[in-house]
Amino acid sequence: MLRSAWEEIAVSSHFNTWQLRTMDAIARCRTASLGGHVDQCTCCNHVRISYNSCRNRHCPKCQANERDKWIAAREKDVLPVKYFHVVFTLPSELNPLCVAYPKLMYDALFEAAWKTLEVFFSDSKHLGAQTGMFAILHSWGQNLSLHPHLHCVVPSGGYTKEGRWKDARGQGAFLFPVKAVSTVFRAKYIACIRDRFDRFQIDALKRSLREALFSKSWIVYAKRPFGGPEQVIEYLGRYTHKIAISNHRLKRIDEKHVVFSYKDYKQSGKNKMMTLDKMEFVRRFSMHILPKRFVRIRHYGILSSTAKRGKFEKVKQALKTRLKRRKKKLVTKRKIHNPNVCSVCNKESMIRILDFDFRGPPASALHDLSKVKKTVNENTSSEKAS
Repeated sequence: MLRSAWEEIAVSSHFNTWQLRTMDAIARCRTASLGGHVDQCTCCNHVRISYNSCRNRHCPKCQANERDKWIAAREKDVLPVKYFHVVFTLPSELNPLCVAYPKLMYDALFEAAWKTLEVFFSDSKHLGAQTGMFAILHSWGQNLSLHPHLHCVVPSGGYTKEGRWKDARGQGAFLFPVKAVSTVFRAKYIACIRDRFDRFQIDALKRSLREALFSKSWIVYAKRPFGGPEQVIEYLGRYTHKIAISNHRLKRIDEKHVVFSYKDYKQSGKNKMMTLDKMEFVRRFSMHILPKRFVRIRHYGILSSTAKRGKFEKVKQALKTRLKRRKKKLVTKRKIHNPNVCSVCNKESMIRILDFDFRGPPASALHDLSKVKKTVNENTSSEKAS
């Protein structure tokens, strides 16, 4: 779809340079323009020609394998405790600022969410212990509108100064009172963006906007706790490398319009179809292209990378008994794709024998490949005959 509308996209004033570079990479993903490579099996001589992928994190075709690798690396970090799913959502009044200053606004969202949870974690009335979270930024709604929100996975307890694990007082039924969390989050976030705007001398947070933000209740949604570590892994598989829209939701594309499916959560998640003008669809998609080098999955507290070099092992020691009771190793349902496995003989014996650019493999190489394929076909036919 991007390729068919590229002439109009390239001259539009709606997109910045980074968005154009990203969409160009997605449009050319796994096409001849990115070149490719030839692999051959050392066991059965099967030959495979593949076009290169763009590896862009916004590409719907390049996320599955990266997601599975990331989840496999996280399995050893999942603690044997209940986890809560908390969602922090920005009000729609801030959407224009999110479009104009995405890095500033989204950085503030991460910071404010963690500071909010820290207020309750450190309070002995609620927990009185150190804990952590990992947070994943999503900026979209089902209809591709701008809807910035943060999915946070939070352990139902924390590590005390005495070196013990302390469970939250809700006995796993709830974490903190949602209304109180919403009020603190609102104050923390507005303070964060005011500080950033002052630091960069940006006059964007007008008094009327501040009054409008403080006059309404902000949405912090605490979902039911996960049943166990296995459900946390399953959740990670759905959310970590998700993009604004996947290919299976695109139902029809013609010269002027794009038709895609979406869930209307105002009507209990009912499946519906939406038709958009091509350029409007691209404009909406471009709003969810994150700034260059922006980190959209972040870890905090005892789950952070710095804690894993020391404190995380102490946390595991405090939960040693529960770890021993874990009956089976946590594994992802999807297997990580191994490009070195031959699709014919299922052996890990594929080796790269040739790389080529957008012009394709040279004629001499294609001639050699055709002979190899012919030999393989002849061998296969003779084996079937015998």
